[in-house]
Amino acid sequence: MVTAPTVPALPGLDPRSSHVLTVAGERWHYLDNRPQLLERGVEPVGTVLAVHGNPTWSYLWRRLVAVGADAGWRVVAVDQLEMGFSARTGERRTLARRVADLGAFTDALGLDGPVVTLGHDWGGVVSLGWAVDHPEALAGVALLNTAVHQPDDAPVPAPLRLALARPVHRLGTRTTRAFLEATLALAHPALPDDVADAYRLPYRTAADRDGIEGFVADIPVDAAHPSAPELDRIAVGVTKLEVPALLLWGARDPVFSDRYLDDLIGRLPHARVHRFESAGHLVAEDVDWPPAVLGWLEREVAPASADGSRATAGSDDDPTETPFTPFWAGLDARADDTGPAVLDMSAGPDGRGPRVVSWRALDRQVRRIAAGLHRIGVRPGDRVSLLVEPGPTLTALVYACLRIGAVVVVADAGLGARGLTRAQRGAWPRFVVAQTKGLAAAQALGWPGVRISADPLPGPVRRALRVAHELVDVARAGEGLDLPPEPGPDDEAAVLFTSGSTGPAKGVVYTHGRLAALRDALAGHFDIGPDTGLVTGFAPFALLGPALGTRSVTPRMDVSAPRTLTARAVADAVRAADARMVFLSPAAILNVVATADALDPSDGAALARVRTFLSTGAPISAAVLGSAAELMPTATAHTPYGMTECLLVTDITLEGIRDAAAAPDAGVCVGRPVGRGEVLVSALDDDGAATGTPAATPGVLGEVVVRAPHLKERYDRLWLTDVAAEQETPPGHWHRTGDVGHLDAEGRLWIEGRLAHVITTPDGPLAPVGPEQHVERVPRVRRAAVVGVGPAGMQQAVVVVEPVGAPSARRRPGLASDELAAAVRAACPVAVAAVLVVPEMPTDVRHNSKIDRGRLAAWAEGVLAGGRMRTP
Repeated sequence: MVTAPTVPALPGLDPRSSHVLTVAGERWHYLDNRPQLLERGVEPVGTVLAVHGNPTWSYLWRRLVAVGADAGWRVVAVDQLEMGFSARTGERRTLARRVADLGAFTDALGLDGPVVTLGHDWGGVVSLGWAVDHPEALAGVALLNTAVHQPDDAPVPAPLRLALARPVHRLGTRTTRAFLEATLALAHPALPDDVADAYRLPYRTAADRDGIEGFVADIPVDAAHPSAPELDRIAVGVTKLEVPALLLWGARDPVFSDRYLDDLIGRLPHARVHRFESAGHLVAEDVDWPPAVLGWLEREVAPASADGSRATAGSDDDPTETPFTPFWAGLDARADDTGPAVLDMSAGPDGRGPRVVSWRALDRQVRRIAAGLHRIGVRPGDRVSLLVEPGPTLTALVYACLRIGAVVVVADAGLGARGLTRAQRGAWPRFVVAQTKGLAAAQALGWPGVRISADPLPGPVRRALRVAHELVDVARAGEGLDLPPEPGPDDEAAVLFTSGSTGPAKGVVYTHGRLAALRDALAGHFDIGPDTGLVTGFAPFALLGPALGTRSVTPRMDVSAPRTLTARAVADAVRAADARMVFLSPAAILNVVATADALDPSDGAALARVRTFLSTGAPISAAVLGSAAELMPTATAHTPYGMTECLLVTDITLEGIRDAAAAPDAGVCVGRPVGRGEVLVSALDDDGAATGTPAATPGVLGEVVVRAPHLKERYDRLWLTDVAAEQETPPGHWHRTGDVGHLDAEGRLWIEGRLAHVITTPDGPLAPVGPEQHVERVPRVRRAAVVGVGPAGMQQAVVVVEPVGAPSARRRPGLASDELAAAVRAACPVAVAAVLVVPEMPTDVRHNSKIDRGRLAAWAEGVLAGGRMRTP
């Protein structure tokens, strides 16, 4: 029997949603938006059955209850028995009993399919138990931070161990509100007082909290626990679910860490997954999550429910027109070649000459490491984080992992300790191969993964860093062993993290097919063959030589600091490898040009043999590119445009840049699409949002949208970011880049900045790069950034300049002199509210060249509002 509402008006909760149902003599309280649906005359698409954990109650789901009816979904959120406003029976309920209780409740309610379960904390396990037991009604499963399996090699999370400890258990969970208050304190940011009070409402007395105590006691800490068999049954059953799945995860959860997310992904590999980096255990309070659930229901659950099918998540990628050739095929083809494959100019055996690894030796080492990794337990799909500096060892590791189907995880050291920690925890590798510095960081910062040392270590150091294996032993163990079957084109190959220069670093997933397509695009466009030879002064490209079937050399430099590369080091590398192609980053090029006076005639002769020269990673001026090209007089200079998500989008030569200089277009011309790549532009509206239908219309300022066979598969565990990147794009696999620019009548792409840096003026959106180019023609200006200050739609342009000269000789940050300000205003084609000076522009670490306009905008806003005059 359903009775009238019993819960008073609470923040965000309509009392009309509160209901009571008596089941087998016990009182169940639940929230249900069915009355709102009936008022509107709406037949629900289906029902979301939401189950809270401990020590919350159905109030956790109030936001979805409130908006579910707008999308046509009924939402039923229960208070489990002994919890919330449901009955206190005085019984200790095991997991199996709670799953059975929920089934009895839904039977009494007359709930039939399609049903999507939604659970959090231990309510997630209970909801999954219902899902496993009701396959005929099940249409999907959605989960917030929870777990269905406790690994044998990991302890129960510390907060739960404390709550379970005998001296603390009853005192903390029932006698006092300690466990309840500790849980509420996990919100990021802190809960408003009235919301926290709403959570406390059903748990005012010790008797009210009896269920909290019982729930904690029912945590299966080992196989002997009464609830362990039921947990195991559910964990196995989850692996058989084929319905759409959604995992929304708070990354700052001290209870359910990414270890448990990784386990769930292994059981639900088709799940859509999104990690909220700023959220914690109470992810339902920390972020606006209902739109994610409703969007998923609309995209993936409702269509399947309508036709009775059981859709699973998958790629809508465009078909590949060319047969798949593994990424390592170039290495296989030269397995018996005794010629040089990889050269490292800073690692010679005598400390002076280069370290040279032949094709035959590289192939043998790759196979030994691959077989050895497989022997110690690395399996297809396992993630292996590589914290090894570029060179022959890293090259062998990458190809060994790819060959056995392991997924390589690569994050730039330039992310810093905090950024690397986020990357490691986000990707959650099963294994970590690192040099001593990386192992020390892994130990100090608690990074996940079985540790393999790339360097031989003394026993005490090895034990202190908790190293399970040394690479030399792994390779030795793989000697003579057969390799497992090769992965296929749709298998995951790598997770590459972005630089963080345009926002928080994100993991980008590439499949084997997409990596092979990148190799083919590079080889075809730049005519790379076995005899080309590559000098790779830009770390990401140092690994491509074996795939391309040509030798590669890393010059003497600090690979984490491109500015350390000198002209002499480039000449030495070209000479050692007899290279015809040079890859450099813009920051490296600046120092190469600056150190050109150190070249002698033999260096000049070596550089004169270079036929192709690439500046990759960030925009570069024609003047700087031309200065570098003068050092390689017979080379064709290229500056491709790309990003981690699609490493090669367009390309333009120095000659093309000079031809484009005569055009009236604003921005940096980056040329035409490479190979089978395509570029469209989504026009900006007056608010600076890219709302236009992507098109190739010339002269339209908008967000750049790209497609190519070598475009990323997806972002890693950032499903909502993927949805945004593919929003309102044409059919097929497209990506919104976040860059703004336009196409010209000749099909060339011009980049004018980042979408996040567009200035929304009263006259419409303004992209920064065009005005910056004009300002940088002022003789006293080395670099410039145009940023917006003021409210959106009424922003004013402020120019920040870095004067010519060494940083130590430049003036302190502040207002520009009257003379400089006048020159900047005269050169700038838009109205300028203020001109500020900084000694040096803040830039990213990886490229040392991408100006952080967001940081400058915040600084300028503060300075102009009367804030402290400090360096941005």
